[in-house]
Amino acid sequence: MPVLLRACLEALYVRPDGIYVDGTLGRAGHAFEIARQLKSGRLVGIDRDTAAIEVAEERLKPFLNRVSLVHGNFREIGAILDRLGIDLVDGMLFDLGVSSPQLEEVDRGFSYMQDAPLDMRMDQSAALTAKEVVNTWSEERLRQILFEYGEERYTPRIAKAIALARETRELETTGQLVEIIKAAMPASALREKQHPAKRSFQAIRIAVNDELGAVEDMLEVAAERLRPGGRLLVISFHSLEDRLVKRAIQKRERGCICPRDFPVCACGFTPTLQAVGRKAIVPDEEEIANNPRARSARLRVAERV
Repeated sequence: MPVLLRACLEALYVRPDGIYVDGTLGRAGHAFEIARQLKSGRLVGIDRDTAAIEVAEERLKPFLNRVSLVHGNFREIGAILDRLGIDLVDGMLFDLGVSSPQLEEVDRGFSYMQDAPLDMRMDQSAALTAKEVVNTWSEERLRQILFEYGEERYTPRIAKAIALARETRELETTGQLVEIIKAAMPASALREKQHPAKRSFQAIRIAVNDELGAVEDMLEVAAERLRPGGRLLVISFHSLEDRLVKRAIQKRERGCICPRDFPVCACGFTPTLQAVGRKAIVPDEEEIANNPRARSARLRVAERV
């Protein structure tokens, strides 16, 4: 079930002759509704997961005459549009969450609820896996990603526990990692409503897929490839990504970035985006009841000026 679907469609203002990008196809839920409203327009659908491309191709069959599907990373949005001969677009949508199929496919290793190989790759052709991260990255580097990407309170304990455990055996499964994390945490943390491994798994997944770097690259290019009045929509699922998106929009609202003591502007930077609403859009209780995974979703919308 696509998250915040109604809010996304209202914010995009899909025109029948417009050009739109869904940079994170997943099950093509958002893409289907966008493509359905197009007539002479075009939808570019991108995903780094080949399985998602295959699902989208089947689901979007009625609209394939107006859809271009691309296996790629949304951080390469500029190059992808260039290859397709597209200069400017009318709207872009990016859903930064892990898709339901990826969570449900046990062997992908995204879930801390089932035992599986330590993988966590969005793109199965990529080299770096979660197994390599937990077995070869230094304890200091593990502390860094757990703190910065997972905002984990017990970072030192968990990083140390992983480093000690791998001295005696190579860590191969998510189940092994979950047990190490749980053993490293105090009893009070284990009684919390949130699963004790949630933040650590989030951090490792972000590191494996360089998700924050990809978002920064995408935001850098997205504003340049929108027509004036075009809309940028980004759905995030944790505070780290939401802050990154919020700050990127704010930066592009302000214009000049020269130091305050400069007598005249030397940077030549002009505003490119304007936030549509100051607060993120969140799902209502009805949507959360129908789709519990939507609970932490946050939608930020900006318009090209």
